[in-house]
Amino acid sequence: MQAKVLISTEKMTEEQWLEARRAGIGGSDAAAIAGMSRWKSPVSVYLDKLGQSPKEDEAGEAAYWGHVLEEVVAREFSNRTGKKVRRRKAILQHPLYPFMLANVDRLIVGENVGLECKTASEYLKEEWTGEEIPDAYLIQCQHYMAVTGYKAWWIAVLIGGNKFIYKKVDRDEELIGYLIQIEKDFWENHVQKQEPPMFDGSDSSTELLNHMYPIGIDEETSLPLKADEIIVRLKSAKEEKKEIDERIKADENQLKSMLGENEIGLATKHRVTWKTIQTNRFDTKKFASEHPELFEEFSETKPQRRFYVKESVDNG
Repeated sequence: MQAKVLISTEKMTEEQWLEARRAGIGGSDAAAIAGMSRWKSPVSVYLDKLGQSPKEDEAGEAAYWGHVLEEVVAREFSNRTGKKVRRRKAILQHPLYPFMLANVDRLIVGENVGLECKTASEYLKEEWTGEEIPDAYLIQCQHYMAVTGYKAWWIAVLIGGNKFIYKKVDRDEELIGYLIQIEKDFWENHVQKQEPPMFDGSDSSTELLNHMYPIGIDEETSLPLKADEIIVRLKSAKEEKKEIDERIKADENQLKSMLGENEIGLATKHRVTWKTIQTNRFDTKKFASEHPELFEEFSETKPQRRFYVKESVDNG
């Protein structure tokens, strides 16, 4: 099986490339649909494919530097492994499932193997220890293998700007079969029918809702019957969270009492610290009182919607 070429990206602008990606599901989209992305949710992918995503002025810092350093990572991988790599300046398409697309970073010359180039923060280094690979990237590589038919995919990552790691991901037919199934369902039952998937608890879903509905109107609407089921579940979850938070605080306080004035405590298998740190906090009230004109000049008012659920009064 060999991937088809949907479109060449040789002379494509960023805007044209983004538009072409809407023709199907890409590697990072697959991870979001599978619920394994911290950056996207299924509903954000859905809105992107319909061209309804909130417009961003520019890519974030992490995305920007990831793009800039892609060539550096690819070159270093080649230097360390002796494998030659090349660009594939095209959006590839699965021959049987045309909604499955791949815009790969590099291909290994002379092998049916690809290369994904990444950069990561020092704070995320634990996700790469041993044989570990973040789930979202594992899904991305398997998606690319599904589209290309390739037997393996390398992933190389520059961590914190000074630690280089590369690992091989072998083709997993069972996982690929699962990806094909969920991507087919997403494309046919949501994108093509223009029926959005459910919003989930991800930060991207929360941010997306705030983008879509930044300002409310003072009017009432009737919610569907399912709303009561969700509200009962929400109240139960909040009660459980309160109990868990109280248990966490109680355990923390017991450990603090054991430390007393000591900042470090050693248990059999753990190290506990309760450090003294100096923090600077800006006194907004005092500044507003003493410098009202400056406070007014540099203050910015933004709309914010407050969510609340309470028992309704039955007047019947």
